[in-house]
Amino acid sequence: MRRWVVVLSILLLSLSMFGCGSASNKQPEKVKVGIIQWAEHTALDAARQGFLDTLKKNGYEEGKNLEVDFQNAQADTSTASTIANQFVGQKVDLILAIATPAAQAVASKTSDIPILITAVTDPVAAGLVKSLEKPETNVTGTTDMNPIKEQLELLKQLVPSAKKVGVVYNTSEKNSEVQVNLAKSLGQEMGLSFVDAVATNTNEVLQAAQSLVGRVDAIYVPTDNTAVAAITSIVQVGEQHKIPVVVAEAGGVDKGALATIGIDYYRLGQQTGEMALRVIKGEKPASMAIEQQKDFQLVLNLKAAQAMGVKIPQELIDKADRVIK
Repeated sequence: MRRWVVVLSILLLSLSMFGCGSASNKQPEKVKVGIIQWAEHTALDAARQGFLDTLKKNGYEEGKNLEVDFQNAQADTSTASTIANQFVGQKVDLILAIATPAAQAVASKTSDIPILITAVTDPVAAGLVKSLEKPETNVTGTTDMNPIKEQLELLKQLVPSAKKVGVVYNTSEKNSEVQVNLAKSLGQEMGLSFVDAVATNTNEVLQAAQSLVGRVDAIYVPTDNTAVAAITSIVQVGEQHKIPVVVAEAGGVDKGALATIGIDYYRLGQQTGEMALRVIKGEKPASMAIEQQKDFQLVLNLKAAQAMGVKIPQELIDKADRVIK
């Protein structure tokens, strides 16, 4: 009799262990994500794709256990506000906000739904979090603060004679204001002065770039959503008038700008996706520090160099992460 009791105990234990193994392989529950993207351009698109790929890699796939409502605000404040209201009304599980104006729109509508941000330069200045280390709000995610000092040093390497630099941006974008002020401060130490070329929408970018002709030695484009969305207009002016165009992210170089040393937006989106997974598992954004990418990529465009009249030093080409020919 005692022998049968031992056998039965082993059998029950085995069943219990089998049961535990099945639970660990259980598919994650369905998650509803609202994605608001401020505008359509290469960097923001890459960040969104990196985010979605990371969720998929970790078991959350659209059409199965992930529902995604993707909305593009088309760089319009009222549209962004409408989208934010929709997400709150739908009671989505979390919101991904891509770019500063999009993040500000959703953060103004809800303090309950977790908000993951990406491609936001200064979340504190934008009023999204109390501090980078401890947000103390329903917002967390990644910042795309650029290595502006390194970018200006790169500009000086490519155009050693540069004294005046034109900067194309939209003054209504808080992220751009932060970058331009920092560039002006750092540039002063390098003997650079800046000439503003303001565009309030993409239709004004070409005219803003043209206003710099004859007044500057080079053009710098921060991660300004308006300027980046119309970067080909700036490249066109740079090529026509032999004005080197240095940008803050690689997508602009792919579209014809001369060079950058900056972040990889796809990887930034992946990093944000990893943070979203932590939120899905129950972690609170309020105590999750804003993260930043630490590895930067040097990207050069030899075709643009020829068109803009720049000879890129071979030593710079040799250490580039990517060279466009």
